Amino acid sequence: MRIGDAAAASGTTPRALRFYEERGLLPPPRRTAAGQREYGPDEVARVRVIRELLGLGLTVEDLRSLADRLALLGELPPGRCGHPDSDRPGSGVIARRLAALDAEIDRLTRLRAGLARRTFGQP
Repeated sequence: MRIGDAAAASGTTPRALRFYEERGLLPPPRRTAAGQREYGPDEVARVRVIRELLGLGLTVEDLRSLADRLALLGELPPGRCGHPDSDRPGSGVIARRLAALDAEIDRLTRLRAGLARRTFGQP
């Protein structure tokens, strides 16, 4: 399928597909004789995994470090690939992201408590 169809099938835009390719998240697709990109079901599935992981808070740089294992991440059951003690693909990146999220939640919780005390006189 051509880039527009692949983008629609994966819930993104042709521009995003080109961006993922430029950043090394998506391997260069096959080309037609006319030089147009051609995508198959494997590439569409990979883009769906990329979008899901970006939506969960991973960055493009995080995914670049996992680029050779993105297909494996798509096959694993959710919640298993990121366990800190896991030897599954991406576990280190996911564990670091979880730690960063936990730190940000702690910071925001302290900030909220301080503001509530200041504003409403709460302990």
